[in-house]
Amino acid sequence: MLVISNPIVNWLTRKHPPREFPLSDFDHLRQELQPCDVILVEGRSRASEVIKLVTQSPWSHAALYLGRLQDIEDADVRASVERHSRADAGEQLVVESQLGVGTVVRPLSDYRHDHLRLCRPKGLTDGDAQHVVAYAATRLGMAYDVRQIFDLLRFLFPWHLLPRRWRSSLFRQNAGVQTKTVCSTMIAEAFATVQFPILPLVQRDEGDHMQLFRRNPKLCTPSDFDYSPYFEIIKYPFLDFTRHASYRLLPWTRPEQRNHLPEGAANPQPTPTAPEPGSDQA
Repeated sequence: MLVISNPIVNWLTRKHPPREFPLSDFDHLRQELQPCDVILVEGRSRASEVIKLVTQSPWSHAALYLGRLQDIEDADVRASVERHSRADAGEQLVVESQLGVGTVVRPLSDYRHDHLRLCRPKGLTDGDAQHVVAYAATRLGMAYDVRQIFDLLRFLFPWHLLPRRWRSSLFRQNAGVQTKTVCSTMIAEAFATVQFPILPLVQRDEGDHMQLFRRNPKLCTPSDFDYSPYFEIIKYPFLDFTRHASYRLLPWTRPEQRNHLPEGAANPQPTPTAPEPGSDQA
């Protein structure tokens, strides 16, 4: 199974080139991160495209920000993270469950060229943040479910061409419905250890009293952190209004409107032009 899956994993996870101009300001983002922030990633692989389709969201991956090694208070947890990362003391780290690899520690800088969004758990105490990090550290080295690799592969082929026994039961739901095929389970389980909600199930009983139920972490998708009212959404666009005082002063390049880039131009570097004197055009 593993020998067969290796080339499949490589094919599913091979990334497309990044945008020449990313949508988010990585340097600003990395300065504002806090431990236990959830980082959403708009992936660039075939597997990412499947996840985006199934979840009807641009976010195909989620990682948990750990901070630097010195930010981890528990010595045993810190030693475990260091053992799995071999990182420098000052390097910013994330923990994630990665297709074909398992749960690993990676440097934040690996996502420098990706479109990112921060989801910050509202009101999470420092003590509980350390518990979340500690749980994530216990999952390091765990293998990724190989079945999910083949589920993703099967989803890339026309459904009616596959024998019924080969069809994945995980994709018998409509696109947009939560499935078990994305890599947010570990993060959801980590927050569940301190009973922090992501998207809880809420209903009323016969006495019109509210009942709150914890959702199965295996049904969590990256987009759930984006939708959750318990996470603050933080964006750092690569071109920020605060740098130009107003959106009306953004350095637009003429012509003002384009449906597409000129043929043969691969996302060229725009040349900002200043508004002409007496013009109200930005």
